[in-house]
Amino acid sequence: MTLSGIPILDLAPFRHAPTSPDATRFVDKLRSVCHEHGFFYLTGHGVDDALNDDVHALARRFFALPLAQRLDIANVNSAQFRGYTAIDHEFTGGRPDHRDQLDIGHELPPPRLEPGDPAWLRLRGPNLWPSELPELRPTLTSWMDQMQQVGATVLRALALALDQPPDRFDDFVTPRPEVLVKVIRYPARDNDVHDDDQGVGEHRDTGLVTFVHQDDVGGLQVKLGDNFVDIPKLPATFVVNLGEMMQLLTRGYFAATVHRVVSPPPGRQRISVSYFYNPKLEATLEPITLPPAFAADAPGGESADPTNPILANYGENSLKVRLRAHPDVARRHHSDLIAN
Repeated sequence: MTLSGIPILDLAPFRHAPTSPDATRFVDKLRSVCHEHGFFYLTGHGVDDALNDDVHALARRFFALPLAQRLDIANVNSAQFRGYTAIDHEFTGGRPDHRDQLDIGHELPPPRLEPGDPAWLRLRGPNLWPSELPELRPTLTSWMDQMQQVGATVLRALALALDQPPDRFDDFVTPRPEVLVKVIRYPARDNDVHDDDQGVGEHRDTGLVTFVHQDDVGGLQVKLGDNFVDIPKLPATFVVNLGEMMQLLTRGYFAATVHRVVSPPPGRQRISVSYFYNPKLEATLEPITLPPAFAADAPGGESADPTNPILANYGENSLKVRLRAHPDVARRHHSDLIAN
């Protein structure tokens, strides 16, 4: 089954009986989809639909808070790039994204850094939570716990799809994957003020696997061939795509696919919640040995953009992207890492 040409895959057989014939058929479909374009709808994921709805309802309440209250947790106050990013304050491809968002990661104490420690350790630390919406923290934390299980299950299915043992990638995410949640609002276009429709610009994700839970407004698009294709909402599903780390691991047999979000039309706003399931920061990824038939069809895992290389150490790759996307945070907290 497909919607707008995007396959719909059911994870339930693999979740419940990973060696069953139905699970094998799922893995075979997953291999084909991820080799062709790496975007699909996922059903049977096991995440509580009511919890997904609660997360979206709280997202709307967060963005309804007065701007001053949202700015109380602005990400410029976080060396970890956590908290609230105001509209037009994140950049993709050097251009501002017309959206605002709340970034959340693992809740950890601030790092105690010693001379010579890798710079990416700075990405670990606490979140910034809105005091006016205390329900958000426990609800989003519960959702993240469920999503981590989905990420781990899909990662094991991807390993099998490459004719690897199911635990082939476990070392990259043990004891804990690096995850990022973006609770995002895309305001309506206003041609009198903002004549650019870049909600978020064309990009590839940096990690392993991304899961997007979106509303029915639309705007997410994936590039297939020379054209961008709309990815409308399908109830009770996540939109899934692969990131650059999976491209590196598979020498491009599974590729990170370019996608974007265009701003909603006047009078509408779009809400989406994205969960990025990534390697641990200290993981350095080397391409795996593919079966000969797959290797013959793997074009290489390098970035197509020579100005934006894929770095094998995930911490370095992630920090590179965050510094570029949030120049105000970079200037305040990481001036030693950026060119003057």
